[in-house]
Amino acid sequence: MPTPMHDQRPPYQQAADAIRDDITAGRLKPGERLPSNRELEERFGIANMTARSALRVLRDEGLIYTVQGRGSYVTDTPPSPDDGPSEGMGQPGPDEAGAEGPVTEVLVALRDQLRALNAEVETLKREVSELKDQRRQPPTS
Repeated sequence: MPTPMHDQRPPYQQAADAIRDDITAGRLKPGERLPSNRELEERFGIANMTARSALRVLRDEGLIYTVQGRGSYVTDTPPSPDDGPSEGMGQPGPDEAGAEGPVTEVLVALRDQLRALNAEVETLKREVSELKDQRRQPPTS
């Protein structure tokens, strides 16, 4: 589904809006891995850097997080509409933005580690489920 020609918004914003809609509508669930950049490029008819920009928008909004080498995932607790623009999980808060101390740095690092672990747990859950499904199937002769 390439971006519509008549839409005046930049292509990265159009892609971000479509993915955001998938998240808010529940088509992409918390902890679920987003399509790869290549899949996003094909879906929206955009370049790699445009796909990255779309994901950056969603990360900044706290809707997704990225694990290096693993992909991007929907956050477990998206920010509520009452949260200010800097209160979402993907946005740096006042302490993070200024890196005001070692405690803040440690908390940010722990948050990132927890996100990475959560992504790995979700992947393992899916793999275990697939293995259980394979085990239930009768062997073919």
